[in-house]
Amino acid sequence: MPEALPKSIHLEIVTPDRFFFRGEVGAVTVPAITGYLGILPGHAPLLSELRIGIISYRSGDEEVRLFCSWGFVEVLPDRVSVLAEMIERPDEIDVPRARQKKEEAEKLLRSKSPDVDYEQAVISLEKANTRLEVAGAQSRAA
Repeated sequence: MPEALPKSIHLEIVTPDRFFFRGEVGAVTVPAITGYLGILPGHAPLLSELRIGIISYRSGDEEVRLFCSWGFVEVLPDRVSVLAEMIERPDEIDVPRARQKKEEAEKLLRSKSPDVDYEQAVISLEKANTRLEVAGAQSRAA
């Protein structure tokens, strides 16, 4: 008779300046460089670079969503280790600042100036939009 898969997986999330989370979760989703990865207990081992996006994990009936900016994830059958450049909880996001950064990036992207760093403007826009989504402010009026 085959072994049953475990019901939870150990998740650790760290940044250069703080230990963010450690605990047992039912599922994890991370913004891998090639697209979002859904990770369940017993997942095949892998290592991936992270991009700007949302890390989410399910613990019991609660789903936690976090802003993530760059990093790495290591997945083993019994644990997931996230080393991120930056992680922010919804309540840590400065919504007015994110809206301002979004407007600034959109203005730069509409600009015809040869001095504009379009790649950096796209990254700034992606960060601002993701922060607003995590904060639940994406569709709210300014």
